[in-house]
Amino acid sequence: MAATENHEELPSPPRISDATLRDSAHMAGVEFGPDDAAAIAGLLVRTGVELVEVGMVSGPGSKDAPLVEAVHDAVGPERGMTLLVVRDRQQVARALDEAERLGVRHIMYSIPTSEQHAQLKLGTPSAKFLNALARSAITQAKERGFHVTFSGEDGARTPRERLVPYVTAGFEAGADRFRLAETVACLSPWQMETVIGDLTAIDGSEIEIHSHNMLGMAVANSLAAVRAGARWISATVGGIGERGGNAPLAELLTALRVVHGDTRFDLGHLTELSRLALQGAGLGTAFQSGPTTPHAFAYELPGQLSHPEAYETLPAELVGGSRELRVRTRLTPALVKWALADSAASVDVDAFTGWLVDRQQNTGGPLLDRDAIRKAAIDFQAA
Repeated sequence: MAATENHEELPSPPRISDATLRDSAHMAGVEFGPDDAAAIAGLLVRTGVELVEVGMVSGPGSKDAPLVEAVHDAVGPERGMTLLVVRDRQQVARALDEAERLGVRHIMYSIPTSEQHAQLKLGTPSAKFLNALARSAITQAKERGFHVTFSGEDGARTPRERLVPYVTAGFEAGADRFRLAETVACLSPWQMETVIGDLTAIDGSEIEIHSHNMLGMAVANSLAAVRAGARWISATVGGIGERGGNAPLAELLTALRVVHGDTRFDLGHLTELSRLALQGAGLGTAFQSGPTTPHAFAYELPGQLSHPEAYETLPAELVGGSRELRVRTRLTPALVKWALADSAASVDVDAFTGWLVDRQQNTGGPLLDRDAIRKAAIDFQAA
């Protein structure tokens, strides 16, 4: 397309990371296989995406190891980035051991920054504890030679007086990049510019934006973040991801082309990418983001089901929806216990969970919701 005088020049052309093969792991009922991961990663790199985020590691024997290894085989470890869960110093050390075993070079620490998420996941809302934990985790990783991105999980809802010292502490500890996660979509583009501006003002900072699309503003918020000085944008193919989805890659790259005259990316792969990702995720041929989709209030983590207020700025009932469990093979006793609450079934939860996991593996992991788990409990009782 010919350049026009209407193109708005950005402070710096953003670099793109893609979280399809990681954020989808938080998406209820979605599980990619290694073959799909390798194909998607290859197309992403040919499109011009610089980093392919794949898998999560919290300790030894990571379930996502086959995905990580498939992406490394397809595009090389220098093009991959793996998320490491942060809970305490000992757990971080185990996660780093596993990342080293897998040949990971780029890691991203997932660290909850809002008081609500910190209390839920770290057991304390203390900002002092949060900053000390981040410093320790970052120092450990840098000493081992990793490239380190650290996140602010629920960062968009974290007050400035809490967020800025946390980000400052991370860069002082040697981190290479900070990712602001709009885990719970809540900002307008002009609010995003203010938040990002506070972070880019920190000496030595390199900022990335990871925006969710529950309110339909993920692309707009991502571009607003770049206007305020962010250097990286995190997106996903088709916008797939937990709850309302993420900034959709195709819309982001075409917006960069049309609005900002950015011709760095090969857009010819986008349709094939969407087809591969959506089919691999079991979503058919289309994924709709926003608050009225079947995935908007669907969860497969016990904490999300037990503490939905930590993940929602508006309740499902407000838009005529309902909160639901959707899971394939990531069954846990806690999920089963939630599904069976107030039901007529009376089973040993641990034994039933093991039986149901085996059945899922033998039948290819069909999608389970609360009703399906309750029905399976009746079958288990009769067996």
